Amino acid sequence: MDVEEGLERLGDLPFRELDHAHVDTHRELRCGFPEVVFGQGKTPEELVTISRALVEAHGRVLITRVDADAAGVLGSALPEASHHARARAVTVGLPEPGRGQGNVLVAAAGTSDSAVAEEAELTARFLGARTDLVVDVGVAGLHRLLAQRERLRAADVVVVVAGMEGALPSVVGGLVERPVIAVPTSIGYGASFEGIAPLLTMLNSCAAGVVVVNIDNGFGAGYASAQILRLQTKRQSERTAVRA
Repeated sequence: MDVEEGLERLGDLPFRELDHAHVDTHRELRCGFPEVVFGQGKTPEELVTISRALVEAHGRVLITRVDADAAGVLGSALPEASHHARARAVTVGLPEPGRGQGNVLVAAAGTSDSAVAEEAELTARFLGARTDLVVDVGVAGLHRLLAQRERLRAADVVVVVAGMEGALPSVVGGLVERPVIAVPTSIGYGASFEGIAPLLTMLNSCAAGVVVVNIDNGFGAGYASAQILRLQTKRQSERTAVRA
């Protein structure tokens, strides 16, 4: 970039101070991705102010864990915003499906896991990854997963979302040579302890290459998968430049 553009981008270093928040407008320069807003616990008015600051800085924003009332206020204040009800998120500047770098496949064991799975898929897509989503391929009917072998093998990163006993990531980890990010969900009967049972199953996976995020943390899994692809793309570009 030229000097003028560089000075303009550095003009708000290192954050924008609001009455109730300090918005990190330089996170994209440091970490590759802009700050994402965690909606839970914030008032709709606070979400609007923070989101506007990020849209002004980056031209886009992702707000996670947004309830229906807050989503309505955001939609009125930011006409360009989109509400993703099942994923409990609001976005401005979300890329169209099928666009982006690499291929992140999000696989959900059951339809009941869809909210967390869609949060993971939405996050990865917002951060520049090309994404794919398949739902209801849990181990209770293993043939449903095996029918998706080609999609699994075509992925660069696989995010596996499961509640109950949380066995699906181990199965997927035994089928692919890709990183597998496991997401335990709080879906299940009493002895699943609101996600503790699948969390422990995933942490004790015998499949190599399976890593685990926190319970119901679809955002964390989607973010990590986008980071993997971003680094992969960066390294490929560097090798191409060296050969040229």
